[in-house]
Amino acid sequence: MEMNDKNVYKNRWMILSVVVLLPFMATLDSTIVNVALPVMINVFSVPMSSIQLIVICYLITIVSTILLFGRLGDIKGKSIIFNIGLLIFTIGSLFCGLSRNLTFLVMSRIIQAVGASAAMANNQGIITQVFPANERGRALGISATFLALGTMLGPPLGGFIVSYFSWNYIFLINVPIGLIVTIIGIKILPNKLNKKNEDIDFIGAVLFGVSAILLFYSLIAGETVGYGNNVIIAAFVTAIFLFIIFLFIEKKLKYPLIDLSMFKNSLFSVGILCTFISYMSINSNNIVQPFYLENVLKITPSVTGIIMITYPVILTLISPLSGYLSDKIGSEFLTFIGLVLIGVAMSLMATLNENSNIEVMCVYISIMAIGNGLFLPPNNSLVMSTAPNDKLGIAGSINAFIRNLGQSVGVSMATMLLYSLMSIKMGKKVFGYVEGRNDVFVFGMRYVYISAALVCFIGVVLTAIRVIRKKRTNDTNCFIEENL
Repeated sequence: MEMNDKNVYKNRWMILSVVVLLPFMATLDSTIVNVALPVMINVFSVPMSSIQLIVICYLITIVSTILLFGRLGDIKGKSIIFNIGLLIFTIGSLFCGLSRNLTFLVMSRIIQAVGASAAMANNQGIITQVFPANERGRALGISATFLALGTMLGPPLGGFIVSYFSWNYIFLINVPIGLIVTIIGIKILPNKLNKKNEDIDFIGAVLFGVSAILLFYSLIAGETVGYGNNVIIAAFVTAIFLFIIFLFIEKKLKYPLIDLSMFKNSLFSVGILCTFISYMSINSNNIVQPFYLENVLKITPSVTGIIMITYPVILTLISPLSGYLSDKIGSEFLTFIGLVLIGVAMSLMATLNENSNIEVMCVYISIMAIGNGLFLPPNNSLVMSTAPNDKLGIAGSINAFIRNLGQSVGVSMATMLLYSLMSIKMGKKVFGYVEGRNDVFVFGMRYVYISAALVCFIGVVLTAIRVIRKKRTNDTNCFIEENL
């Protein structure tokens, strides 16, 4: 699509409203289902270990297929793949809602995840091509807002549906919305977005998919059975081995799944790395915080939910403003400030103890949310703007994959650190909160936050180097122009 296409430019905000709805529904579905899991255990008469497949299969399917769909978007057209993904997600949601046993529900969740993956792999690419550079940050900021809204609305909406209706409706509510958005998408999304006559690297897709499945399996299952388990270690080692083979093959192909030359651009590489750092740090907090509130401070689950909603509410308010500012003053400085604030917030969270004040903690959470709100839209704009137009699909899918990887690694890292340090403090193996020993939990929690802060400050250093290099380049260009 060319930017001089007047109809597309005229409809760009309507196009944005379509492409942000699927990520919103996908993130909503990933959180809304958690509330219904206890109900489903009773309905299907299965153990907790089995019911977790509803969550695990959804996540693993997305991360193992998202690069393939990004590449397909670059070849066949981003709008086509997005609309197909939206339709598959809607059909999968219908099947989920009609499920009468766990096996059918898990298979339906996989169908749903395939659709979510196809659409999420291409939505940022569509936004980047449809919006001019001076509006791109704002558009991507709105996209980030809808991701936060999906996360925020999932638990309370799921609780309401499960309390007053059947669990099936947590999936069925997607069906009318999905159908309407699919029809609108077919009508207004650009028909041609850089279609190319290139081969698809199916061997690379299989290698990457299997590697991603094994990696995420080892990260997720390791939380339950322990990361020292032989099966978990074997899965992790095999995942790394297959990924190395994947990279070797990609270098040799004319039309690879991932053009590794994209990573030679420091703006793209640093942006992707900082995306990982941000999501890893934030999710370290998300896994530890509810246990601290409910077990240590003895806060009720309902009040805990209200406290934890502080983060997505502030993120929802800050992200569009941050995107607007990035269009006006540039993205590099905002990403730097955002990561600094996240690092500072993590450092402050490390000072909490069993006697800490809730209001003070909410201030720390607010700083974290402001930091991430300032960071995400400008960083997404940097990543997408540095990718060539014919690589926007794969760039968006890499960004989405790294987001999911950061979330999983953050949860795994926090869990492993927390229980390992609690075990050191207790002098014996600990797998959860020890009743009456708040000091043990706080000890482990403190080092989780310190580790998250250190990771953030690595990102701060990287973004500072990026800002300095950009300034030097601009100064050099100005000097050359003045002396011509």
